[in-house]
Amino acid sequence: MANQRRSTQLVKIGNKRVIPTHKAVPRSRWQMFFKSSPLKLDKNHPKPTVFVAMSGGVDSSVTAYLLQKQGYQIVGVFMKNWSFNVKNVKDCPLYLDYLDMVKVCKFLKIPYLVFSFEREYRRRVIDDFFQGYKEGITPNPDVLCNREIKFDLFLKKALAMGADLMATGHHIRSKCDKNGCNLLRGKDPIKDQTYFVYPLTQSQLKKNLFPVGKYLKADIRRIAEKANLPTATKRDSQGICFIGRIDAKDFLKTRLTQKKGDIVDKNGKKLGAHEGAWFYTIGQRRIAGLAGTNKPMYVLATDVKKNLVIVGSDKETYSKIARVKSLHIINPKSYPKSKLIGYKFLAKSRYTPTLSRGVLKQDKQGYYFEFTKPERAITPGQSLVLFDKNICVGGGIITSVRK
Repeated sequence: MANQRRSTQLVKIGNKRVIPTHKAVPRSRWQMFFKSSPLKLDKNHPKPTVFVAMSGGVDSSVTAYLLQKQGYQIVGVFMKNWSFNVKNVKDCPLYLDYLDMVKVCKFLKIPYLVFSFEREYRRRVIDDFFQGYKEGITPNPDVLCNREIKFDLFLKKALAMGADLMATGHHIRSKCDKNGCNLLRGKDPIKDQTYFVYPLTQSQLKKNLFPVGKYLKADIRRIAEKANLPTATKRDSQGICFIGRIDAKDFLKTRLTQKKGDIVDKNGKKLGAHEGAWFYTIGQRRIAGLAGTNKPMYVLATDVKKNLVIVGSDKETYSKIARVKSLHIINPKSYPKSKLIGYKFLAKSRYTPTLSRGVLKQDKQGYYFEFTKPERAITPGQSLVLFDKNICVGGGIITSVRK
């Protein structure tokens, strides 16, 4: 598929439809609009210097505000890691977010910078995203983005430029003591984002602050409104990290071409036709091309080699066992792998407020997690994240499931 011609499907951003580009924009071009302010750090400042990753949203705005109130020397940083082929820069959603970030920084009277990791983001996040779908799995780009960009490249560049610490607006918490650093769930169970950052390491946790994690989302809004922050009433952004709200199928079509195939039941009976098996994911209900069924049908599996989409009832999407690879433990000192086998954990197999129960096990093939009760739509490519009460222990990538 590498030699196939890319289509020019449009991606919907708000009420507009624009063409995403995977080519890095020349530095001279984006610097015309995404500008940094002069950076002058006070070497005699009584408290550490913190570079705050600011997206132009309310959570990161409050992060900067709270840390400034605590006496830290704050620098706001906006990451420009994606481009859209738009004729007018004002139609670019990232530029509008950048302007909101600038407003907040000027309001707080703090310097602001723009970091661009566009080539790295394309190579280390988006390329893997498309490759996963091409192979018939459903990767999570937000997990990749945090691991590869925000807590790696961003942190390293911030420290090189004079930062002592970094901070983000994630709804998570951390606690460090003589036994190491633990990642804790955010106070707001609906907004908790530990699922997206479970690959964090000890060295990264020691250099990061997460001040909004101890608040409910409603509290964050109240803090922003009381402080008159320019982003106090701005809606939360959703969608792929640094790209925003998109139609996933349209986005995938920018690289993966349409390829007609059959929609079948688990016995092989044809029930319809689809545009390409890689455009579907386990548990999906809206199945374009499905016809002649009297009851709701859901995607049970896909076979990209045979270009088949297998569908069935919602009950058939449930499984009890998820096999995982690349198991990462955040604090090995407190949670050594050798003692985790047979341990009863809480777990998430997708980003959801709901926690399920189960046991981590191991055999000759590697690690797997057995849920106490069958779990709906466990999907290869997504992450399985483990919790010990409020502590996020770590997680891995789901490779396969079985009943």
